[in-house]
Order: sequence, then C-alpha cells, then structure tokens
Amino acid sequence: MSKIGFIGLGIMGRPMAGHLLAGGHDLLLVKHSSPLPQELLDGGAVACASAQEVARQADIIIAIVPDTPQVEEVLFGDNGVAAGLKPGKLFIDMSSISPIETKDFAARINALGCDYLDAPVSGGEVGAKAASLTIMVGGPQAAFDRAKPLFDLMGQNITLVGENNGAGQTCKVANQIIVALNIEAVSEALLFASKAGVDPARVREALIGGFANSKILEVHGERMIKRTFDPGFRIGLHQKDLNIALSGARALGVSLPNTANAQELFNACQGHGLGDKDHSAMVRALEIMANHEIG
Repeated sequence: MSKIGFIGLGIMGRPMAGHLLAGGHDLLLVKHSSPLPQELLDGGAVACASAQEVARQADIIIAIVPDTPQVEEVLFGDNGVAAGLKPGKLFIDMSSISPIETKDFAARINALGCDYLDAPVSGGEVGAKAASLTIMVGGPQAAFDRAKPLFDLMGQNITLVGENNGAGQTCKVANQIIVALNIEAVSEALLFASKAGVDPARVREALIGGFANSKILEVHGERMIKRTFDPGFRIGLHQKDLNIALSGARALGVSLPNTANAQELFNACQGHGLGDKDHSAMVRALEIMANHEIG
C-alpha cells in the first residue's frame, strides 16, 4: 500500500479520495478550497498543514482542482508540492486544464527527478461516487503502470492516451467538445418536441431505444424534463473547458464552429445567473429564446 497525498476535496475529489482510503492506502490531506471531509479523517486520513508537507510524506500526490492557475498554485506556490518533492515521487494531476501549461508543469516536475501524469476524468459526481470514472492519461508508461492500481480504485475506463504529457488533457478537451454538443442536441430536440405539443418524456423514452440514444439523452435529458439542475458538473467549469478548446483551436488553425455556438449558449446561461447549475441547464438558454420550458 502506498502513502497517497490528495489535494482538492470538492464534488469529485471527495469520493475519489474515499475510494483510495477504502482500498487500504494511507491518505494525506490538505485543505484547499473545500474543507477536509470529516468522514475521511474518521476513516484514518491524516491532515497536513500544507501541500509541501503532503508531498514530503507521500509517495504519490494527486490533485483535482478547478483550473490551470489552481494547479500551478498547488505545485509551485508558497509551501507547494514542488517544495516537498524528492526524486522518485509521482505527481498526478486529475484536474481538467490547459494541455500547453501541462507540458510546462510536467517539465518542471521532471527536472526535480519526479514523474508527472496528467489524468483528467469524465463521469461527473455520479461516476466519482460509483468509482466508474473514465480516466484519460498522458505520461510515461512506467509512471502509468505505477499509478494504474490507484486508477482502478476510482474508475473503470482507464486509457494511456499517449506517453507525452498533455495527451490526457487533449483527450479531455475532445471529450468536453462532444459532451457540450450532445447537450445542445438533446436540448434542441426535447425543446422542439415540447413546443410542438408532444410529451418530451415520451419522446426521450422512444429515442433511447433507437440510434439517437446517448448517455446525455439518458441522464441529462431526464434532468431537463424533471428540472433537476443541481450541479454534477457546473456550467462554469464546462465554459472553462470550452475556452481551452477554442484557444487551442486558434493556436492550431482549426475551426470549431459548433463548439463556439455551445459556448455562446453557456455564456447566455451565465448571463442569466445559471453558472453554478449543472451543464444540462444549457437548455435554459434555448428555452428563454423560445419563451417555452420543457417539462
């Protein structure tokens, strides 16, 4: 069993850390933006005073925080992880951040004699709680092999996308493009049906049995109909991910017109005070334009 440092105990990180503790690992925690969960402390996790102390004591350090600046702060800020590292340790970033910045962070950690994996996840709060996350990994094969038993405790679909750092984050950007466009498609379809006077719940039920079925239709279609927009994954975070996609596309000379359109719908939701709602609430932007609500 390894000594695992875990930084970032929010909606996703809290259950993920719990699975590692239940798997028999020693868990070292530090308060970031969320308080330390009492159930983890009661289960034997140890509270540390700083990320530096976590890194000094742990064999492997995992972080899952909201955005690129927070990862940089965790790593290189005052009393950050880098200050506590010794050669041979492994840092795993499970946040969703810029692939370009990831390469820089990895190079700086590698210079200290340590390995770096970028391993963003997909599956939301439900997947985190069920240990069924998809985990997309970039980094050396040997580091991936070392981390794989930990990934197995948190997820089910675990892929080393590439042995270069940034590959996992690039895959996550692609994932977020697909998810956003699927949310938009389901929103438009159910709104169309509802405005035409057909029960959207029955339309969803019929479509689930056909070629139009998707996880988004199953899960978020139901959210749209039942109006359950408490966040599993917040609009504000998906906006951040699409910003990464669109800025990366500009750098690559690639046009992503439908991604830009999905981002505009998220922007409209933000304008209506919906940034902290689940990303399935994208439908609200379309409903406002149609002057009609599903459900």
